[in-house]
Amino acid sequence: MFNKNIKLILAALVFGTAIWQFTDRNIGNGIMLILLSIIFVFLYFKNEIILLAFLRLRKQDFDGAKKWLDKIKNPEASLIKKQQGYYYYLNGLMVSQTNMNEAEKYFKKAETLGLNMTADMAMTKLNLAGIAMTKNRKREAQRLLGEAKKLDKHNMLDEQIKMMQQQMKRAGQPKQHYGGGGRGGRRMR
Repeated sequence: MFNKNIKLILAALVFGTAIWQFTDRNIGNGIMLILLSIIFVFLYFKNEIILLAFLRLRKQDFDGAKKWLDKIKNPEASLIKKQQGYYYYLNGLMVSQTNMNEAEKYFKKAETLGLNMTADMAMTKLNLAGIAMTKNRKREAQRLLGEAKKLDKHNMLDEQIKMMQQQMKRAGQPKQHYGGGGRGGRRMR
């Protein structure tokens, strides 16, 4: 994996070589080199490691996705801001099955860095709301759930949001105790 600045330098060098090929009347080589420079620019904005981790996630291969993400040693130097958000978002998804505190840290970092797609940001807020609900922070969970609902423009997370709202209502109800020997209760002999 290349540093993000090296990708831009390579794109400029390849583009310069393409211009040289055009002036040298090698049109085919110039076109091919321009296409190659476009690939480097694309990989500047869409990191190849994160793309491969997303592909592993689509196949439900969490271990494979984690291996790809572990190849990024220094996300601040290797990734642009939005890619860093996706790096922390994917790490939060991986860790959320085992360690809620660490997952919360990753999701909050992804939230502050931002994500390109509103559906991904809605999913981040929904996960944060679930974590807040398990930690008995009801106000924060309600706020995050409201933000997730606003961000979910295509109603892709509608069922999960409704289910979480129902769970919050159940958690807010007082617990009732049945049985026992007070007034009106039956005594066991």
